[in-house]
Amino acid sequence: MTNPNHAQRRALLRAALVRSGVDALLITDLINVRYLTGFTGSNAALLVVDSDDETGPADTVIGTAGDGREGPGDPRTLFCTDGRYTTQAESEVPDLPRLIARPCDLALVSRAPEGIVGFEARSVSVADHGAQLAAAAGTGRSIELKSTTALVETLRAVKDEGEIEALRHACAVADHALAELIAADGIRPGRTERQVGLDLDQRMRELGADDPAFETIVAAGPNSAIPHHRPTSAVLATGDFVKLDFGARVAGYHSDMTRTLVLGEPADWQREIYDLVHDAQLAGRLACTIGATGDAIDAASRTVIAEAGYGPQFAHGLGHGVGLQIHEAPSLARQSPSIMVPDMCVTVEPGVYLPGRGGVRIEDSGVIRVDGYHVLTQTSKELVVLA
Repeated sequence: MTNPNHAQRRALLRAALVRSGVDALLITDLINVRYLTGFTGSNAALLVVDSDDETGPADTVIGTAGDGREGPGDPRTLFCTDGRYTTQAESEVPDLPRLIARPCDLALVSRAPEGIVGFEARSVSVADHGAQLAAAAGTGRSIELKSTTALVETLRAVKDEGEIEALRHACAVADHALAELIAADGIRPGRTERQVGLDLDQRMRELGADDPAFETIVAAGPNSAIPHHRPTSAVLATGDFVKLDFGARVAGYHSDMTRTLVLGEPADWQREIYDLVHDAQLAGRLACTIGATGDAIDAASRTVIAEAGYGPQFAHGLGHGVGLQIHEAPSLARQSPSIMVPDMCVTVEPGVYLPGRGGVRIEDSGVIRVDGYHVLTQTSKELVVLA
């Protein structure tokens, strides 16, 4: 079924092409292809032409690069995949002409209009670019390939309501999975980090996730002081902080949440750093306002931690965008120039990590609205003490 937002996104991209001085853009990043077309297969490319109003027929084009066609015909936005995905492309990309060929990028270059054709520099290797240059030269037309960066990613930073609902659903799955895990006494002394992680992952799948959004972090005791610890056979013990950083992927969209729990009555030092991170996280959320810069939002949280004497123990950025990727624009970090606009979806995740002892991170995913930051992850941020 056609998603009208895909056509709207391509229209916005064509406007960006005009501003960037290119006549067409060759899109080879599969995440960007999905964003602009809805295609979920493992091999595809897209050629977006700035002058195309997409009002013509979307009949399938069958052929391969170099099949004897004289020129590209009328310049049209054109989708390409290989023969494994013919039926899938008919279903997922019904509103664009579809070319069945491979390599997809060279097939599209061979059909590009004369002029300047941009390519996504971050997803094209040196070898691939050389082949694209040769394909352009082989057309006999005047085609200049020009490096571009972040044209589609900039559009992706602002979410439409359908994307926000997908993120809300992904966050709800993660919330419910953690609640079920706690209710089932799944986080207790004697279990290993790996067991807890696998249990949480399976609960997310059973609740409707396509998969976990990323490799789930379960970090207990001293391991909780490692920001991106990978679950091991380490056994949970009374007195441990247990840090869980996880999310669900639903309809391609990724949630991201971190909660830090404690097994047994917390020590004074544990309450101290937990309350500090809690306050810093609130300061960061309150700073997520329209017009604020990523570095200013980061500073709002970081200042709370630094003034308490733990500045060096908060060594990572405050947050990042979430969407079709778990880390995408915008960035909330020192020296980040990102400017917040309505409907950006970002995480806020300060932490304090004390090597050899333990650490705390509290993270939400949320959306920036006119009236501030709306939290999508609904699990309580109060310290949970598990007996």
